[in-house]
Amino acid sequence: MKTKFALLMLFVSATLMAKDEHEQKIDVPVKSAIIYLTGAEVMHAKQVTLEAGRNVLVFTGLSPKLNSKSIQFTAGNAVSILSISDRIDYITSQLRVETRGLQLRDSSAMIGETLQQIQYEVEAYETEKRMLNQNQSIGGADKGVAIAELKLAADFYRSRIKDINAELFKLEKRRKQQNEILARINKQLTAMKAMNAPPMAEISVLMITAARTTVDVELRYLVNDAGWAPSYDLLAEDVSKPIELRYRAKVFNNTQVDWNDIKVKLSTADPMRSAAKPDLNAWYLNFSSGNYSSQGSSNWQKSQQSNAYGNAPAAANNDYQNIGQGDLGIKQPIQYEEIQVSELSAEFDIKQTYSVPADARPYIIDVTNYTLPATYKHFSAPKIDRDAFLLARITGWEALDLVEGPANIYFGGTYVGQSYIITRTANDTLDLSLGRDNKVLVTRTKLKDFNNEKMIGSSKKVTHGYEITVKNNRKSPITIDVVDQLPISQDAEITVEAMEISDAAKEVNTGKLTWSMTLQPGDAKKVTLTYSIKYPKNKTVILQKTEKRMRAKF
Repeated sequence: MKTKFALLMLFVSATLMAKDEHEQKIDVPVKSAIIYLTGAEVMHAKQVTLEAGRNVLVFTGLSPKLNSKSIQFTAGNAVSILSISDRIDYITSQLRVETRGLQLRDSSAMIGETLQQIQYEVEAYETEKRMLNQNQSIGGADKGVAIAELKLAADFYRSRIKDINAELFKLEKRRKQQNEILARINKQLTAMKAMNAPPMAEISVLMITAARTTVDVELRYLVNDAGWAPSYDLLAEDVSKPIELRYRAKVFNNTQVDWNDIKVKLSTADPMRSAAKPDLNAWYLNFSSGNYSSQGSSNWQKSQQSNAYGNAPAAANNDYQNIGQGDLGIKQPIQYEEIQVSELSAEFDIKQTYSVPADARPYIIDVTNYTLPATYKHFSAPKIDRDAFLLARITGWEALDLVEGPANIYFGGTYVGQSYIITRTANDTLDLSLGRDNKVLVTRTKLKDFNNEKMIGSSKKVTHGYEITVKNNRKSPITIDVVDQLPISQDAEITVEAMEISDAAKEVNTGKLTWSMTLQPGDAKKVTLTYSIKYPKNKTVILQKTEKRMRAKF
């Protein structure tokens, strides 16, 4: 009996407490967001009035992709927070879609009635017009008509036909407008049939206050399916001026909630970082398998393929794209790539507010602009490309908190191409190609006297000779590295002898030759390269490097 009485009192107490709770549903938009490379922390803020006692604030219309463990709520010292919980609302959003569909169908029906009414009026005017055309005979066949009466009749027919045509023109224009509206409504209805209304999240906050009070509340939480990627513009006007770096970000939002005119902060930190104190692990140095520094000195052939000294990783081509498909707004999954960032995270406060719809498309945000000191030099490998390339060496970039990403290169107001900024090296100089410089001419011609074949006993000796000429047609001095190569023997029976390399710097392991020269305006310099290859005459050696190309086959 006592147990039953206790349960009854507990039920009555809970019922009375529930009646004393004051519930408010709050549908407040996102005010600001800290956007991470993957994920974002969004913030809602509102001023609310709380009654004395227990209050429940229910934040509605939130992203279903929120992280429950990341919820933070503040409401001032006058309020005690008792509990915070979240749930998914599967009903409200679907009801909104159905209500919207019902509204669209009602609008479609009203336009249908309007079009039917227009058709009735058109038919009435066309009937009247036919009657006028069929009754143009005046006075009969045997009886003439006075000129005055004929003039009055002609004026009447002309005026009335003119009025009818004007009304028909207006009706046709009105019908066209109504049909265009109807087409848009039907298109939207088709899209809604193909789209499932996503469930939305709700967060309930139970709190208590001693007296009626008005407080500013703030709600923060992390959401998935959002982020940003860097995008750079590097602009060089002339070799005598510094380079302007425009730092931009491509921000995407796929959280099901639009961000309208919000304050934005970009961060390279990990939003899921632990609250535990950090610990230092051993830091081991080793050689990288890839060459991310100046490839102009050790990997110069690859620089021709990428049109820049920095070669982008293969995944860099998976840059965030416009992912909306057709008019139905069907979204494709966001593609990600792995990059390296500094352990010390960077943050960028964006002064201007931005809107980022929840459509998974990338939207450009201007981060900041830098003016960077640069030195310029030229580079040419006339064996594989007859043009000279202008290179910029940028210093001081490591203090700019750059994140690996693509960079559009402009020189002299002309788009040159795309490079890739790689920040994982310890080098304090960033080398970039600014494209071909047509004012620096480089030629590589065969020397007839040094291109021959000789039989020496059981061996064949092939000699090649080239003359490389560099001319500076610019109005200012230039420094240029011209590179070529000697073949490297991988068989003891094949002997390579360098006969003349004009004091070039030679890399023994690779056979690469580099001539560094400075040319004044209008100057030209020549260097000579001759070498011989000796091998058994009964064997075949491929003496020319080739590349694969496609051509038509007839």
